[in-house]
Amino acid sequence: METTATKRKATPAQKKDSAVAPKAVSKKSSSQKAAAETSSTLRLTQLRSFFGILPKQQACLIGLGLRKIHSTSVVQDTPSVRGMITKVRHLIRVEDGSVCN
Repeated sequence: METTATKRKATPAQKKDSAVAPKAVSKKSSSQKAAAETSSTLRLTQLRSFFGILPKQQACLIGLGLRKIHSTSVVQDTPSVRGMITKVRHLIRVEDGSVCN
């Protein structure tokens, strides 16, 4: 009769040894910090209500930080934010963010 080898579970100490070392977090240089601070922002104001709009549009408004009529939010000008603004452009007013700084 042949005996079959059974697979044993690794002990916690063995798992700890085989774990991958965490990646080092790189610090931003002063020029990167300055670029992040001076990046353009947009000031958004909600003009119309949530009622009667599609759920995707509601999600975009919430993602932009708008919850009530006449609420205002300042967001970074990124392609993803621009896409959300395009979906709800009939519900909001967009202004340059430097107005509120």
